[in-house]
Amino acid sequence: LPLLLKATLLRLASGSYRPFYNGFYYNHIMNDNGNGQDKVDYFNGAKLVVETSKDPVYSYNGANVTLPCHYRYEPDMGPKRKIRIKWSKLRDDYTKEQDVMVVIGKTCVAFGDFKGRAHIRQASRHEASLVISDVHLKDDGKYRCEVIDGLEDESDVVDLRLQGIVFPYQPPRGQYRLNFHEAEQVCQDQGAVLANFNQLFQAWSEGLDWCNAGWLADGTVQYPIRLPRKPCGGVHLAPGIRSYGPRHRHLHRFDAFCFSSALKGEVFYLDRLAGMTLEEAKQSCQDAGAEIARVGQLYSAWKFLGLDRCNAGWLADGSVRYPIATPRANCGPAEPGVRSFGFPSKGRFGVFCYKER
Repeated sequence: LPLLLKATLLRLASGSYRPFYNGFYYNHIMNDNGNGQDKVDYFNGAKLVVETSKDPVYSYNGANVTLPCHYRYEPDMGPKRKIRIKWSKLRDDYTKEQDVMVVIGKTCVAFGDFKGRAHIRQASRHEASLVISDVHLKDDGKYRCEVIDGLEDESDVVDLRLQGIVFPYQPPRGQYRLNFHEAEQVCQDQGAVLANFNQLFQAWSEGLDWCNAGWLADGTVQYPIRLPRKPCGGVHLAPGIRSYGPRHRHLHRFDAFCFSSALKGEVFYLDRLAGMTLEEAKQSCQDAGAEIARVGQLYSAWKFLGLDRCNAGWLADGSVRYPIATPRANCGPAEPGVRSFGFPSKGRFGVFCYKER
């Protein structure tokens, strides 16, 4: 019983407790006399309303973005009151939300990876918009804007979507070798993150067709099919995203679907008459003031910068690939895409380098 009482008091103190709703709205006003005592709750006859953008807000890696949020009272309460604003990010697997920022009066606190990158814009009355600078790939997702005024607590959700590209990835050792945590790491190693379902669905709607199942950010395993066929779920199923559902994150092994966005720099190609080994290719990029490009950087350069090169080149993971924006004879299939020679153990090729602007 003492533990239950203590938990109840903590819940009341945190403001998360909601009283029985009887059709009225209450506000808790703090005493400004500095004597540590609170005034009583009173009914002000006003309803708190919070609104964000109904349409997704689009951005890209490295950009600055504003997630709009405004609140109001019905009826209007006149001058702005001292309220509490909280922004949080909803996780892909719908577990506990990630705290982004809390604002009380002039005090602002950002959390985790958002420290130094997030602040509140209050350019107009009753505005609580969130500004994120230097957008990261993992920032893609849904955000909750919550406004707390005494006992009232209202919120709305806005969707931040990064413009990018999804690409399937297998490690050098072959198909279906990655558990969930290894899939996260290989995407990160390639300048990307594990894709979420919305990103995979967008890629499918743009033409991605891939018969190998891969991990997504929420721990599910899925794959996109445009042309139904026997090895890919059967010929009688409609096109769409095939799903294995959630899999065991340690025991089960699949490929990965990675997501990369626009680049802050450029990808360029270097070659020698006799070609280069992988180690020579890395050194050539360093000599040019760059680094050997990652797979995600090559895909982004092809997608957003129109990189087109009918010459195979080394990448950082030891694979050999080349990007084709305009299909033509002797450059692979009739569709645009990034072609792959796999992971050759020997051979001499050019190299794709990446340099920050």
